[in-house]
Amino acid sequence: MSQRILVTGAAGFIGSHVSAMLLARGDEVVGLDNFDPYYAPANKRANVEELASGPNGSAFRLVEGDIRDRALVEKLFAEGIDAVVHLAALVGVRASLEIPHDYLDVNLTGTLNLLEAARRRPVRNFVLASTSSAYGNTAIQPFIETDPADRPLAPYAASKRAAEMLAHSYHHLYGQDVTVLRFFTVYGPRNRPDMMAYKVLDSIFTGKQIPLYGAGDMFRDWTYVEDIARGVVQALDRPLGYEILNLGRGQPVRLLDFIRCMEEFAGRKAHLVPQPKVDSDALTTSADIEKARRLIDYEPRVSVRDGVGRLWRWYARAMSAEEKPAAPARSRPKLGVVDGRR
Repeated sequence: MSQRILVTGAAGFIGSHVSAMLLARGDEVVGLDNFDPYYAPANKRANVEELASGPNGSAFRLVEGDIRDRALVEKLFAEGIDAVVHLAALVGVRASLEIPHDYLDVNLTGTLNLLEAARRRPVRNFVLASTSSAYGNTAIQPFIETDPADRPLAPYAASKRAAEMLAHSYHHLYGQDVTVLRFFTVYGPRNRPDMMAYKVLDSIFTGKQIPLYGAGDMFRDWTYVEDIARGVVQALDRPLGYEILNLGRGQPVRLLDFIRCMEEFAGRKAHLVPQPKVDSDALTTSADIEKARRLIDYEPRVSVRDGVGRLWRWYARAMSAEEKPAAPARSRPKLGVVDGRR
């Protein structure tokens, strides 16, 4: 039976992929996004156009607005919402060092507004996007959900961990089903321009220099966006009470090796400038995904090499069509929502 799903951050990187999957299977999607200028709004407009022209595109409704706008959020729920996929957030570990107040305001207050609306007009399930950054520099490898995750390294991670705990209080007090999904380094078509995978491609193509922190000796659990989106939809379909699940591949790859793989597909080198490791960056991210396998049948399908190839082909097509997305537009957000990290 089809549902009406509220997807916050629906126009963004992960949100547009999740929305497309929901539409393709026959659900109605109410997409809430305010096209925050953290990166070019034109990129997100293009994502929305793809959604509207894709399978069941007529069932997609875009609402331009902000998750901190309580009146708007309440109005949307009053119109009838069956379930929520909450992806909207201010994202980026390093950027959160510059405007920490905004990160806490959007990521925590915005989440509170949605939980309050869901309490008043109950929904079947509430899926909350979080981040592997919540684990900080944990000594537990791979990262497992029973880790206290109480030593975040940056305001971004702290804001997302706080949102997780807030969601638990709403489950405890009001019985709201909430599944928290901690995403591990997501990449793929429609990649945000501020993310490392896109920056490397941009450097290869344009010759622009980009920093390589810590000699590229950091390990990341690179996870293809289609696998992440599929995990989100599977979590949405299975109310679990309150659970935290890792969504990654469970196979960390060294950053420098990931870059070399992209260079191999491109047949050119990126222009890397060595920089010291930043204190807000974890040395390694590594997902234990056994709990997600058990509870929602999550199983990543796309290998890193295959995923990099798909990302490169998407980027090359965009460049050849002279549709290269604009560089990030860094400005102070004003009541802004941006798609989830990660």
